[in-house]
Amino acid sequence: MISRGIFKGGFMELRETLAKKVAWISLVSNIILTLGKIIIGWFGHSDAVFADGIHSAADVCASLLVVLVIKISNKPADLEHPYGHGKAEVIVSGIVGILLFEVSIYVIYEGVSGFFHPVESPSMLAMWVAVFSFIAKMILYRSSLATAKKNNSKAIEAIAFDHRADIVASIAAAIGVLVSIIGEQFSITPLFYGDKIASIFVAYLIFKIAKEMLAEAFDILLERNINTETLQEYMTIIQQFPDVKRIDRIRAREHGHYVIVDLRIAIDHAKTIKQGHDLAKSIKTRLMDHHDNIDEVLIHFNPYYD
Repeated sequence: MISRGIFKGGFMELRETLAKKVAWISLVSNIILTLGKIIIGWFGHSDAVFADGIHSAADVCASLLVVLVIKISNKPADLEHPYGHGKAEVIVSGIVGILLFEVSIYVIYEGVSGFFHPVESPSMLAMWVAVFSFIAKMILYRSSLATAKKNNSKAIEAIAFDHRADIVASIAAAIGVLVSIIGEQFSITPLFYGDKIASIFVAYLIFKIAKEMLAEAFDILLERNINTETLQEYMTIIQQFPDVKRIDRIRAREHGHYVIVDLRIAIDHAKTIKQGHDLAKSIKTRLMDHHDNIDEVLIHFNPYYD
């Protein structure tokens, strides 16, 4: 029979391998897209495509950070870090959020300032680059998100969110370029600014994703309780044990890709330490069997009197 520790160790190694694979695929693809969008956006006179390229550059930084930190987050607990190293992924997620926030401010500034300068119509090549970026990002987003959910990885999830922002951003850039080209072809002055407006819209999307990532990172770092639905699932499992007379308190906090549960329950005051120990072990085992992302269950017993 394979012990849980050996199984879990193998799972962590598989998780690390998958995370690295996703990060490297994302890194290489983002480098290619970044160079293409920045060069074509610059020489093709498209602020929207150029802004999308800047966003992809932030994705490159994100992928590099994940490659560096994923091994750290999978390290087991030690004397200095008794709760493990899972929050390393959360810190990376927060750093990526800060990068995206800064990028959004820069793109907004460039887009708004473009209204006060002569406008030059972007090239058709810029639009096709944006369309290609959309297709590539859609494939990367779906595969990354599926891997993140399967392995409960915040770092891979951060990469997936970056891809999601790029999907809509690429569509907006393509439309903005097309509108500007139509405006020039038919001499419709207001349409000249389609590319500028698209770049500001791209900046808004980047800002929105950054806000979501930062909010989640802060919640985990501040050890916010997990959602009520999951806590109720834990309670349902615990209440299946007849010896549990009452659940006095239950808390659970995320540590990156795993969860730590704190539990206070009341049992009959006449129970021995041995009986309490066996009950705690059974509760912990059943919780971890039903929820693979639980790494530790800390149980405190209170005396119960009829």
